[in-house]
Amino acid sequence: MTETRDITLDVNGKRHALSVEPRKNLADALRDDCGLTGTHVGCEHGVCGACTVLVDGRAVRSCLMFAVQAEGTAIETVEGLASEDGELHPLQQAFWDKHGLQCGFCTPGFLMLAVGALRENPEMTDVEIRELVSSNLCRCTGYQNILTAVRAAADVMRAGTNG
Repeated sequence: MTETRDITLDVNGKRHALSVEPRKNLADALRDDCGLTGTHVGCEHGVCGACTVLVDGRAVRSCLMFAVQAEGTAIETVEGLASEDGELHPLQQAFWDKHGLQCGFCTPGFLMLAVGALRENPEMTDVEIRELVSSNLCRCTGYQNILTAVRAAADVMRAGTNG
């Protein structure tokens, strides 16, 4: 018999009561137990960034965090970015408008990484944005359109229209 722990995760403002093995990572709990499949699992070693979510506003590689460690925190996933009426977050809109995605596998990780960083520092320079996005892997776009999209979203978010 496998040991489980009862936990409650606050994800995108909704509470999820779960019973998980202590070794289950946050990415798998979000996908398997909460039904939030926007968080993608790539390398399972914290290298690729596809599993990036925000925990208490900070970017975290959810494949490296146990679900039990996330109890009592506020977790944000890509599913929580758009408004309830379906309006895209400025970053999502910028990725769409500036062609910052191709296959889309890495996109949720980039979105969550950039949202957290832009909330912290909406005045990021192009050099800072380049350094930020270099921590996530994309095999399709060559990064230029991702950089352009993050810059465009930063301009919108700084203007205070959403974020």
